[in-house]
Amino acid sequence: MQGDSYYRHRLSSSKLLKCYQIAPPRIRQYLNAEIQFVISHVQGAGLVLELGCGYGRAMKAVAPFVSTIVGNDISPESLELARSYLKPHHNCRLTLMDASSMAFRSNTFDAVFCIQNGISAFGANQKQLVAEATRITKDRGLILFSSYSLKIWHERLNWFKKQSQASLLGEIDDEKTRNGTIVCRDGFKATTISPEQFKELFDKPGREASIVEVDESSVFCKTVKKWMKSARNSEDA
Repeated sequence: MQGDSYYRHRLSSSKLLKCYQIAPPRIRQYLNAEIQFVISHVQGAGLVLELGCGYGRAMKAVAPFVSTIVGNDISPESLELARSYLKPHHNCRLTLMDASSMAFRSNTFDAVFCIQNGISAFGANQKQLVAEATRITKDRGLILFSSYSLKIWHERLNWFKKQSQASLLGEIDDEKTRNGTIVCRDGFKATTISPEQFKELFDKPGREASIVEVDESSVFCKTVKKWMKSARNSEDA
């Protein structure tokens, strides 16, 4: 059972919330560091989109710093919980869409972010996902994607084992779990995206990408969209 199906059905709503509630202190630090990095880059923006917003965990933290934030997810159950979770924040909007094929118009958002390894967890075609994020971002807009740093591998694996023990994930396959990839016996697989892979995905005409490690726990690909005329026909993401 791969990413989109897993998060649409098995790991959504209150079960997704519980994953974060049982997170060990070092993982909580990592999660907060990711959000603070996003805030530091989108603060003051007009219209911001989060891909894979879940129940609104990151949106709630980012909302006070932007004019409007839109959250996108594939799980109706998670979005229903998000409506309650985000109720005090009147600048939050929620949409049910596949992040690799969205109904938003091109050049809509000032910033788009996808954190906590969503680029892997979604189970989507990564080139298509990056192309869609680029399409809906305005010229000179910001795109932020993150994955795990290998420096937090042991803490990450421990967190996933806690989720498995709580029956939120399938049983971890210890023989197949290694080198940044966590495999469950029910077919779920959580990979990571390396800095080199991020560069390969994002370094295209019209995108200026840089890699930043945050808190020795996450790797961010920070991209500014510079949609040159010459790039319109050469974009092959």
